[in-house]
Amino acid sequence: MAVQGFRRSLGGRIVLRCDDIERGILGDLVAQLLEFVTPDDEHLWGDDLDPLARLVSIDPNAERSDDPALARLFPDAYSDDEEAASEFRRFTERSLRETKMAHARTVAHSIDRSGNKIVLGDADAQAWLGTLNDLRLTLGSRLGIDEDNHEDFLALPEDHPTFALYHVYDWLTFLQDTLIRALTGFDAELVADEPGEPDELHHEPTDAR
Repeated sequence: MAVQGFRRSLGGRIVLRCDDIERGILGDLVAQLLEFVTPDDEHLWGDDLDPLARLVSIDPNAERSDDPALARLFPDAYSDDEEAASEFRRFTERSLRETKMAHARTVAHSIDRSGNKIVLGDADAQAWLGTLNDLRLTLGSRLGIDEDNHEDFLALPEDHPTFALYHVYDWLTFLQDTLIRALTGFDAELVADEPGEPDELHHEPTDAR
C-alpha cells in the first residue's frame, strides 16, 4: 500500500501516488460504496413522488436501516426520541444520500482519469475526504472495529480471515489522515511539481451527479 499518502505540491495541488493495484482497490471500494448508498427506489425517485417532496428532497419512506453499516452512515439524529429522529430522517436522508453518491462519483472519476499520480483541486479533495470517511465507517462496521479493540486487530495473524480487510481499513485511515493534513496545511513535506507535467492531470471540480 502507498506509504506517502496525500501531499500538497509546491504548486498548491494535492497529489496521491499509487500503483495499479492500489488504484484498483480504491476503484472497487468506491464502486461498492456508490451501490451501497444508492436508495433501492432510486429509479422511482423522479416518477411518482409528490413534486414538493421531490423539490425539497423529502423521503416519506426513509427509515433507520437494519444494516449496521447503513445505520452508521445515516445515524439517528436523536437517540432518545424515536419520533423526532424519524421525522428528521424524512427531511434529511435523501439529501445525505445524494451528497454521498456525488462524492463517490467524483472520486471514481478522479481514479478513472488518472494514472499512478492522482492530482486534485481542493473541491475534489473534499469529495475524497467524505468518501474515505464513508468507506472507513462501512468497513469498520463490517469488521466490528471500535476504539477498544484496535490492538486486537493489529495482532491478527496473516492467515486470519479478516487480516487483509483490516489492513485495507488501516490504509484508508492513513489516506484520510494525510488528506486532512494536506488540506489544513499540517503537511510538513511539500512535493515538487514535476517539470513538464501534463495539464490533464489537474482535475477541476466536477459535477458528478
